[in-house]
Amino acid sequence: MARYVAKNLVAAESAESVEVQIAYAIGRAAPLAVGVDPMNTGPYDGKTLLRAVRDVFDFRPAAIIDRFDLKRPIYSPLSAYGHFGREDLDLPWEKTDCIEELRRRL
Repeated sequence: MARYVAKNLVAAESAESVEVQIAYAIGRAAPLAVGVDPMNTGPYDGKTLLRAVRDVFDFRPAAIIDRFDLKRPIYSPLSAYGHFGREDLDLPWEKTDCIEELRRRL
């Protein structure tokens, strides 16, 4: 989810590089903390980006499962060559489909 958020933030031109951190605790649906650091590479500060990210993305585990349709059997192709940057597999966490919504919130 953090990669998905970061890719969408960069694609929305809110930063050239961004770090997204998410902290969870067992038994809690909502994350304990979400952090966004644009590393001074864009027009917005971390607080502004964090507000937009919180408005656009749902970080609860069940919501992540639904967003990426993780209950479907897509994992065999991921067992070789990793699961990040695989444009050949059309993975949902590699998409940048929240650009316009992020721009509206910024």
